[in-house]
Amino acid sequence: MNLLPHRRVQSPMNIAARLATAALTLALAAPALAENAPAPSEADRVKAELKKRLPEAPVESVRKIPYGNLYEVIAGGEVLYTDDKASFLLLGNLVDLATKENVTDTRTRQINRVAFADLKLDQAIKITRGNGSRKVAIFEDPNCGYCKRFERDLAGVSDITVYVFLYPILSDSSMAKSKAIWCAPDRAKAWLDVMLRETLAANDGACATPLDKNLAFGQAKRIHGTPTLIFEDGDRVPGVMAIGEFEKKLTAAKNPPAKAATAQ
Repeated sequence: MNLLPHRRVQSPMNIAARLATAALTLALAAPALAENAPAPSEADRVKAELKKRLPEAPVESVRKIPYGNLYEVIAGGEVLYTDDKASFLLLGNLVDLATKENVTDTRTRQINRVAFADLKLDQAIKITRGNGSRKVAIFEDPNCGYCKRFERDLAGVSDITVYVFLYPILSDSSMAKSKAIWCAPDRAKAWLDVMLRETLAANDGACATPLDKNLAFGQAKRIHGTPTLIFEDGDRVPGVMAIGEFEKKLTAAKNPPAKAATAQ
């Protein structure tokens, strides 16, 4: 029995005529399409020149900014600067002296934001202290010394919910430890035992884990080191924070300032 879908058979002559008609239609339409196509912007031209000069560079976007004749270049989550001829690349902080704003730092935070709603919280270890009203997600490796230091500081923070995303990127043993932690009966206790007491849960890690998903998510979001903190307002902070600054940011992220009303 033939289970293939029925098709209407066309003669070679009919097919050739249809192809010729289509080709003629495209040829007649081409000038009109070219006339209507928007001219490339200066930023597009600069981007094309950068890609020509640096074909391996992960240039994501280029835009003109109101500082000198500079163009902002976003590449691999970094903010760089160039001119209208793409004759140089400048890496450094641009500070607006009128407002004292570090423009580069502000822009870097903007492009690296991670919406808290995009986090798959069921793939994290949940640790709650006090009423748990303030939330933070942290990507951590069990072999990360900075993570261990920060976990000791976190132990004194109350009214917080911490979502620990196991992110084993430092060594082969990081993966083995992460599996053992995730497969423990009490994941939160197993995690804190490793980070605060250097004691690893006694199991072979033979259970389904979200580690590959965590790694894929982190790579997509350009999370290259641990710890990496993500706050409720989407701000991302790579590395350890002083606990006083962390507390302030934690509260501010939960209660962001109201946006100013738009002038009518």
